[in-house]
Amino acid sequence: MEKTVINEVFDLLKAIKAVDSESEFSRDWLGRSECYLRTLRFKGGEPSVATIAICASKLHHYGNQLVQHDRHREIGRRFLSLSQRCHAQINAKSKAIWLGV
Repeated sequence: MEKTVINEVFDLLKAIKAVDSESEFSRDWLGRSECYLRTLRFKGGEPSVATIAICASKLHHYGNQLVQHDRHREIGRRFLSLSQRCHAQINAKSKAIWLGV
């Protein structure tokens, strides 16, 4: 599996102790089974557009809440930045589909 924004989200969430494992991240942040990331890595796949969208939405939601608090403002900004990057990846993948690339 190529390094994607989803991997960066996982790394950040693990670093701030919001998740303990890929299994927890797959279930709670991607809305997928506990083995989702492990399976992608094993098969050399990439996350689906729907999976990236779920993650982007959750990052956006929590990012907006966190930026309202001085203590958590910077992490909120990072969440919002990652959400924007997820949306950019969604747009790129979607464009590739309708262009037939």
